[in-house]
Amino acid sequence: MPLVRLRVLYSGRVQGVGFRATARWIARGFRVAGFVRNLPDGRVELVAEGDRNEVDAFLEAVQNELGGFIHDRSTESQPPGSPPLEGFTIRF
Repeated sequence: MPLVRLRVLYSGRVQGVGFRATARWIARGFRVAGFVRNLPDGRVELVAEGDRNEVDAFLEAVQNELGGFIHDRSTESQPPGSPPLEGFTIRF
């Protein structure tokens, strides 16, 4: 199955609640690469790359675990592999 890369911007009460650490912990259960980071405007950016089913399942798990903090999210596709991603990390 071809790789996909999705960039998701979460808004709501998503900073200061363990969002990044929880997303990284959830990622351990999926075959995805990417990162999560806080943005200066109060949103959280999450980029996930992998096969479509894994990425979708990972994002659903994030939503299920952290949905109480999320008021809105927007998702956009990006070209996979550019630049290459390894592991799933928290960026600062």
